[in-house]
Amino acid sequence: MKKGIVIVAALLTMPLAVTAWIQQPFNHEIGELKFAGLSKADPASLKKDVEKLYGEFGNRHFDDVTTLDLAANYIQNEFSKVSSRTRLQSYQVDSEMFSNVIARFGPTNGNPIIIGAHYDAEAETAGADDNASGVAGLLELARLFAKNPPSVPVELVAYTLEEPPNFRTESMGSRQHAAQLVNDGITPRLVIVLEMIGYFNDAPNSQEYPIGALKWLYPNTGDFIAVVGNLANPGDTKLVKMVMKSANPNLAVESISAPSALTGIDFSDHASYWLHDMPAVMITDTSFYRNANYHKATDTPDTLNYQRMAQVVEGVFAVVNYFRQEPI
Repeated sequence: MKKGIVIVAALLTMPLAVTAWIQQPFNHEIGELKFAGLSKADPASLKKDVEKLYGEFGNRHFDDVTTLDLAANYIQNEFSKVSSRTRLQSYQVDSEMFSNVIARFGPTNGNPIIIGAHYDAEAETAGADDNASGVAGLLELARLFAKNPPSVPVELVAYTLEEPPNFRTESMGSRQHAAQLVNDGITPRLVIVLEMIGYFNDAPNSQEYPIGALKWLYPNTGDFIAVVGNLANPGDTKLVKMVMKSANPNLAVESISAPSALTGIDFSDHASYWLHDMPAVMITDTSFYRNANYHKATDTPDTLNYQRMAQVVEGVFAVVNYFRQEPI
């Protein structure tokens, strides 16, 4: 009889355990954080960079190497204004050369925190949310690190060739970057990828999910930013969520750790690092699960919320400063 009760109890609690594992609703002990003195992200700067990438370098696609190079030059010039340690990581695909753009901050020794965003866009779209928003966030982080130098090594990477036809191939800029880390014997403490961080919708039922059951666990309004991780490092996913929420209580942050079989979990550059068992998370507005403009000409700068984008950037900035306060 007792054995039967135990089995029934286990069956009843299993859904709760799975829910806790996926959604990560519980607070992570992160101690007392001090973010009050840190510089704030500037919504106007974010908007300027999005409009620049969208307007002057709209066709940032594999088939238009000239425009990709112009976008890379713009990013490198902006990095160079705040960091003396900028460079291109160039590589060849077919007969053309493509480049990641890299800037470094903080100490030169130690396991780095890597923050990346792809600067290319889907063909025939200018990609404001996807992914000029992520690159704008990267550039604003560079300005913040210049004002508040990190005490841990930080590497910012603007990736090329995330979009089809190079997605999930060795031609992706993030695949090249991850492989170089392996070759150099560098193990990042954490990789954070910014993938579409500017679209928010407060309307009821504006948020979709890959499976219906998730609607019972997460909001039905698209007013939050998501931290997405895999099952190998759920603690990092939870930590990023909790620090981002602590840094700005007005920012709604959700997190999920799930296998790649769940559609969308590995749909960006963070998955390139998972291939090498490196801890990586994606920060995202959830892309096509919320933004109907995804991979369309209607993905324009006027559809983005720059105030909330600034809060997201400040949250990521706080994650780096958490490692300064409480190294793990």
